[in-house]
Amino acid sequence: MTRTTALNTGLDDFLAWAARERGTALPVRPADAVLTLLALRGADRRSGVPEPTPQLVAQVLHEDLPELLWASDDELAAVPAVLTALADRVRAAGRLNAKRHTRLLAAIDEAVPGFRTAMADPARLTWPRWYASLLRADGTDPGDADAVRAWVDAYERTPHAERPTLPESLHRFEMAGRTFATRARLAESLLAAFARDTAATSPADRLLPAPPLDADRPDDALGAELERIADALTDRWTATGLTQALAGPHAGLAPSPEALPHAALADRMLDEHLDYYGASSIPLPPPARLPAPEDIRALLHAAPLPAALAAGPELDDDLREIAERCGLPGPATAVWDEGTPQELVELAADILAAQVERLPTVTGPQDSWSVDGAHLLYALYERGCTPDSVARKASDSDFAEIPPELEDAPAGVPAIATATYETPSPEELSALLGLPGRTEADREELDPVAHSLAALVDRLAETGCVFRRGDTYGLTPLGSAVMRHVMAAGQVAVPDADTVAGWDAEQTVAAVRNWPQRIAARTLADWAARNGGADSGEAWAPVLAAVSEAKSLDLHGTRVRDCFDLLDLAGIPVAALRTALADPVTGAEARRLLLARGEDVSEESVPPNATATTLAEKLDRLWMEDMRAYVTERHEDDETRIPALDEIPPTTLLPAFDEESAAWPGGAPALIRALATADPLTAHRTLVSLRDHHPDKQVAGAAAQALKPARRAAGRARR
Repeated sequence: MTRTTALNTGLDDFLAWAARERGTALPVRPADAVLTLLALRGADRRSGVPEPTPQLVAQVLHEDLPELLWASDDELAAVPAVLTALADRVRAAGRLNAKRHTRLLAAIDEAVPGFRTAMADPARLTWPRWYASLLRADGTDPGDADAVRAWVDAYERTPHAERPTLPESLHRFEMAGRTFATRARLAESLLAAFARDTAATSPADRLLPAPPLDADRPDDALGAELERIADALTDRWTATGLTQALAGPHAGLAPSPEALPHAALADRMLDEHLDYYGASSIPLPPPARLPAPEDIRALLHAAPLPAALAAGPELDDDLREIAERCGLPGPATAVWDEGTPQELVELAADILAAQVERLPTVTGPQDSWSVDGAHLLYALYERGCTPDSVARKASDSDFAEIPPELEDAPAGVPAIATATYETPSPEELSALLGLPGRTEADREELDPVAHSLAALVDRLAETGCVFRRGDTYGLTPLGSAVMRHVMAAGQVAVPDADTVAGWDAEQTVAAVRNWPQRIAARTLADWAARNGGADSGEAWAPVLAAVSEAKSLDLHGTRVRDCFDLLDLAGIPVAALRTALADPVTGAEARRLLLARGEDVSEESVPPNATATTLAEKLDRLWMEDMRAYVTERHEDDETRIPALDEIPPTTLLPAFDEESAAWPGGAPALIRALATADPLTAHRTLVSLRDHHPDKQVAGAAAQALKPARRAAGRARR
């Protein structure tokens, strides 16, 4: 006997009522979905149908239907009519007064535009919705289970290059994760409905069919029953038989997150990005070089590890584990032989992720520094995919302060180099690190870490995604494409060059503040060149305005000095800088660059607020120097506790403040007020140091008095 999967939503009676009382023939599928999802969300059913509320309407339209229902244009257009008829049905049953009925109809009208947008958003697609759209486009009857299974069989046999591609920027990893999450929410809703049925039966009787609790293992039987109902609902709202058709031998068409090895690497990339920047929406620079789509297959086939996996079956145990995870040889062989460029990049990402997982972590002296394959890959992409130096990366393991302009500087790729790694000579290290006077002892201390790091790079190079030549290593063009795919799968913002070229001045300035100097400066110069010419003062005006606006909106996150250093490197002309002199935020930095270029600019041409902004940043940089010196000293004494703000000795900060306040109109108290007004977030640490350490009680008192309004202003800035 076949157990029913029908839910007690009153659907048939509702459709009959709408036809009889309103003369409306409502489409069954969207009506079934609306009523069922309302009921699963706990809608009261005392009137014989799930009773909508404004909150439930918004949840079903905006959260549930866009991921569970495939709707034709006519069905999509009918959803508001279903909800309106349902509201009228509940009103007719005496469950809604006129005021609540009017409010509910208004809520439906308000939610409909967002519903239509969500239904059209590719980012809301799931595997069942995607394949339902394809088979319907081919003319397959979604209500015929045999026809649906036949279509899936035929689709599996279709050459990869002839299959429809996912919407642009949408990856299989995202589809897999969203499908998994949607199914999990549906299962949770069914379990909650079972709990409600068990706790107190509705006057309209149970929502779910009675589970087979008389089975030998009732818990397992309940789980199986709920899964069966979930399958039936998914099929009713997409295509009959689709759920089973995509299981078993066709599971590769709709993989779960566990079936995509690079899912874990994508999550790790997101973690790395959040550690660095705090938000996934902060973009990374585009790769320096990406391969042409038609070249990806040859690049992947030429890589040692992928070629070994594809050749099979004589693999050692270690490689066999990777081969099984990546499906090569096996399900992924069709991709290897005939996959699209996107599928080949995904396969390369799977292999890279599997290789990363089995590689050891490289540690520095006393385990005070460590780096693994995932971090190494992120760090390479974050620098615009430009090559780096093994020795320079390994030098992060000590407390040598590499100049910021060299940290992200691309390393030169030698024309010839030995396969065996050799740590650069002391002279070469001095140039690489920007630290003159490196000795043979420095080289010997660095040597073990550099060799371990080079060995890690060489293992990554087996995937074809990384190269090493001598001391230089980096992402290959294939590696740049693969890492961009993995980053995007992890929801990290990774624009390509065309996207960056289409940004306005505000977007460009906001992004390049976080990029390596050379890449950022080139991007700014390119923007000006596209928008009037790099030598035109007018072309730079939007960029200068964007810098001023960025500082006003993000006081502590934007450093005007750093922005103007980039503008200087980008070649901003004198005429453009002169237009910025009167700006109350950036004027002082414009004057600084003009003076450095030999221009005659009076101090009176700059607003005092702009000068205070520059001084706030300067003093905060000195606070950072004092903090680093103090931490280094404590580290040498084996003290690892993070010091509080008031513990940092202002060794360089106090003399610099006294020098600046001596020239400031009104002296130290006036300068303190100006700092707190112009840039309260940046000035905060300076004010704390002055309050706690300045020997002049009048100055310390002025700093203490300025801290409260500075904190309030900082709070307003954060909001």
